[in-house]
Amino acid sequence: MMDSEFNKEDFLLLVGKRIDYIREQKGFSYERISQGCNIDASDLSKIAKGRVNIMLSSVMEISKGLEIHPKELFDFNLEDLPCK
Repeated sequence: MMDSEFNKEDFLLLVGKRIDYIREQKGFSYERISQGCNIDASDLSKIAKGRVNIMLSSVMEISKGLEIHPKELFDFNLEDLPCK
């Protein structure tokens, strides 16, 4: 069961933080990721900041750019959400 404080904005922010964590671990820039997928570097930055709600096809594209399995983007605990 999910906490009643759980919301979409918090989830988007947490996914974005996960993207940035993986990106930094690999030493990739947004430009480098965009070369491996069909998403512009400026859009990747917005996604990483939790400003854009992405579709599943975007999850696949970001995963290709990061050279990871898509499930790795969701490898976090919901308890880490910055609920208010």
